[in-house]
Amino acid sequence: MAQSSSADGRRRSLKPLSRLFPYIGRYRKMVAGAVVSLAIAAVTTLALPLAVRRMIDHGFTPSGSTFIAEYFAALVAMAALLAAASAGRYYFVITLGERVVADIRRDVFAHVTTLSPAFFDSAQSGEIVSRLAADTTQVKSAVGATASVALRNVILGLGAVAMMVFTSPKLSSLVIAAIPIIVLPLVAFGRSVRRKSRQAQDTLANATAYASEQIGAVRTLQAFTNEKLVTGRFSGAVEAAFEAARASIFARSFLTFFAIFTIFSSVVAVLWFGSRDVLEGTLSPGTLGQFLLYSVFAAGALGALSEVWGELAQAAGAAERLTEILAETPAIQAPADPKPLPATAKGAISFEDISFSYPARPDRAAVHGLSFQVKPGETVAIVGPSGAGKSTVFSLILRFYDPETGRILIDGVDVREADPVAIRQRIAIVPQDVTIFAASARDNIGFGRPGASEAEIEAAAKDALADEFILKLDKGYDSQVGERGVTLSGGQRQRVAIARAILRDAPILLLDEATSALDAESETLVQMALERLMRGRTTIVIAHRLATVLKADRILVMDGGRIVEEGTHQTLVAKGGIYARLAKLQFETGASAFRGAAE
Repeated sequence: MAQSSSADGRRRSLKPLSRLFPYIGRYRKMVAGAVVSLAIAAVTTLALPLAVRRMIDHGFTPSGSTFIAEYFAALVAMAALLAAASAGRYYFVITLGERVVADIRRDVFAHVTTLSPAFFDSAQSGEIVSRLAADTTQVKSAVGATASVALRNVILGLGAVAMMVFTSPKLSSLVIAAIPIIVLPLVAFGRSVRRKSRQAQDTLANATAYASEQIGAVRTLQAFTNEKLVTGRFSGAVEAAFEAARASIFARSFLTFFAIFTIFSSVVAVLWFGSRDVLEGTLSPGTLGQFLLYSVFAAGALGALSEVWGELAQAAGAAERLTEILAETPAIQAPADPKPLPATAKGAISFEDISFSYPARPDRAAVHGLSFQVKPGETVAIVGPSGAGKSTVFSLILRFYDPETGRILIDGVDVREADPVAIRQRIAIVPQDVTIFAASARDNIGFGRPGASEAEIEAAAKDALADEFILKLDKGYDSQVGERGVTLSGGQRQRVAIARAILRDAPILLLDEATSALDAESETLVQMALERLMRGRTTIVIAHRLATVLKADRILVMDGGRIVEEGTHQTLVAKGGIYARLAKLQFETGASAFRGAAE
C-alpha cells in the first residue's frame, strides 16, 4: 500500500472525503432529515437578533412591558423549536455516520478477502486491522458530528453575513474585507494539519501492526525471554506515534488560535466603528446590537470551522488510507467470460513448462521449466530439499499466483481461463501449518464445507480420528478451542484439519505432510483414514518424511525448482540420486534412534 507523498497530500486537501459520497448517497432520507433539521436550527438562530433589536429599540419604555412579555414568550417558543431541530440533527447525522462506517468496514473487509496472496506478501495484517478500526472511527466522526457541525456553521455563517449586509452595509463592508485575510491562512494551515494527521495515523498503524504480531506469537516471545526487547521496540513505536500526533495537535492548536484571535479582533473593530455611528445618531442602539449578534454568529461559525477543518483533515487522511485498500485490485481475477470446468470432475492435473517467481522475489525463480502430469485418481508424492519449490506447486494449483510462462490445466482447462473460485471448490488441502480459528471444534471442521449438517461434521471427525479427543472436551463439539487452537495439541490441530478436508469431499486432495505432528500410534491410524479419503481422488503429497510416501504411485523429486528424478520408491533408491541420499539419511537416522531407544 503506497504512502502518499507530502506534496501529493498538500495538493489534495480534503478531496479523499469525496469518496464517501456514494456511501452517504445510499441513505437520502437520513441526509434529507439532517439537512432540514440543520436549516430549521440555523433559521431559528438567525431570527434571534431581530427580536433583540426590537426589544432594545421599542421595549424599554413605560408602555413596553406587554411588548417585552410577548417577545420573551416568542423567544421561549423559538428555543423549543431550536432544541427540537438540534435533537433531530443529532439523531440523523450520528445514525448516518454509524451506518456509513458499518458499510465501509464491511466493504473493506470483503475486498481484503478477495485480494491475492501477493498483496499479503508485503502488507502487514495488523496495519489492515488498524485501518478497519481506527481509521473508520475517524471517518465516523467526520460523517457524523464533524460534518454536521461544519454544515451548520456554514449555513449559520453565510446567513449571518447576509443579515449583516441587510442590517448595515457600511459595517458589513469592513467585515467582508477582513474575511480573505482570515480564510486564506486557515486553508493553508488546514493542509498542513491534514499532512501531519496522515503521518500520525500511519505511525500508529505501524505500532498496532507490531503489537498484533507480537501478541500472536506471545509463547515464542516468552520462550526466548524477549519481553524487554519487544516492549522496548513497541515503546519506541508508540513514542513515534505520539510525536507524530503531537505535531498534528500543535498544528491544529495554532490554527485554532489564529482563527479565533483574528475573527474576534475584527468583531471588536466593527463594534468600535458601530459605536461611533450610534453616538452620531446614524444608527440605532438596537440595530447595532442586532449587527453585533450577527457578527458574533459569523465569527463563531468561522472559529468553529477552523477547528472542524482540522478534524476533517484527520478524517480525510483516514478516508485516503481506506480507499487505498479498496483501490487495490486482486492480481488473480476471474476472466470476463470464464471457461467452465467439466461437470463431472476427474481431477487430472497438468503442468506444462511452468516458470514462476514470487512477486516479493522477482529475481529468484521458485520453479522453472516445470512439467508433469497427474492422472485422475493417482497419488503423487513430491519430495526434495527445502526451497526446492514443493509448496509453490500447491500455490500454483490453487491459483494463488499465475505462472510467468507455461500452462496449468485442471481437467483439461487452463486455470487462467477459469474462475478461481470454481478451481478451488474442487480442491481440499491439509497444510503443514494448520489454521485453527477462535471458534468451536464444530465450526472449525465445518469451515471445510459451509452448510454441512452436524452429522456430516461428526462423521468427518470420526474418519480423521478427531472425534476421540473432541468428545473429551468440556462441551464436546461446541467447545471453544481458543485463538489459533491454542488449547489443542499439534496432533489434535492436524486431525481437525484432516477432518476439514474430509468434509470438503473434493476430487483433488493436497496434503502438505499431513501427519507430521502426530505420534507414531496416531500417525498410523490417521494414515489409514487418509488412505480411505484418497481412494478415487487425485492426491498430491508434499513429503518431508519419506516414510509417508512409500505407497505413492509415483514420486517426483524436486531440486532448484525442477523435477530431477521420477519413479517409485524402489526405482529411485536404485538410481542412487538425491532421493536415495535423502532416504538413506532419514531411514538410517530413524533406525539408529530406534536402536538407541531399545538399548
